[in-house]
Amino acid sequence: MTTVIPASAARIRPRRETSPASRLTVLALLGLSAFYFLFPLWWLLVAATKPFGEQFGGSGLWFDGFGLFDNIARLGGHDGGIFWRWMLNSVLYCGVGALIGTLFSALTGYALAKYDFPGRGALFSLVLAAVLVPKVLFTLPLYLMFSGVHLIDNPLAVLLPSVVSPFGVYLARVFAEQSIPDEVLEAGRLDGAGEFRLFRTVAVRMMLPALVTIFLFQFVEIWNNYLLPAMVLGDDRLQPVTVGLVGWNASHVAVPPPLVVIGSLVSIAPLLIAFLSLQRFWRAGMTAGAVK
Repeated sequence: MTTVIPASAARIRPRRETSPASRLTVLALLGLSAFYFLFPLWWLLVAATKPFGEQFGGSGLWFDGFGLFDNIARLGGHDGGIFWRWMLNSVLYCGVGALIGTLFSALTGYALAKYDFPGRGALFSLVLAAVLVPKVLFTLPLYLMFSGVHLIDNPLAVLLPSVVSPFGVYLARVFAEQSIPDEVLEAGRLDGAGEFRLFRTVAVRMMLPALVTIFLFQFVEIWNNYLLPAMVLGDDRLQPVTVGLVGWNASHVAVPPPLVVIGSLVSIAPLLIAFLSLQRFWRAGMTAGAVK
């Protein structure tokens, strides 16, 4: 009796096992990359925990005494507590900007994925092209535009550009296309649900991992943005922590350099908290579009 092997089964190739040398090479490259990225953070942690004034002395890669809480108290007391004002500004700029930017990205991505309208392909191509353009190129035009409408030294000059995220639109579109079945939307329409209600009650819940990922990327991008706030915010009370720390670092006489080191460590705490608290969502969102 002849056994017929299906054509699909005949095309299956046995998986090749990786050699020890290739695994060792990959592990070495990963270890080198981890060391490259974590080494500055380790030095920052060690330096910030040393007693005040000893940040640049002794062993730079291991702890030598503990004065972190005293250092933070000195940091908060310098110049009337301006550092905490900068931190609050950064949290407000990043929180509001990332939240509104995520909402706009979700609405745009959902519309591009689930509605057929003239120019949809061209619009999505424009979004992809915008992803490739560095935002720093828009800093000078934005400054000139905000200066023309008298928004210099106004928080809106930082918030308005931060709500636009081409990468967020791209990720939302890919995730909406693959995670929201058209049959679910049609069933909702047959039940009398409006389009916005479908988006709010159905689409948002299914897109939640991607939305959290978009929010985190927006939050980090706004937090690390330096050039635009430095140009449009001349008032110290309105500046984010990135601009404030650079100003401190440029003033070695008025501000002790150890305060810049301590402030740098404290300034990354919100980013770590955001990533650790939302990691179960953004891990799933990072795989959006990986499997068709």
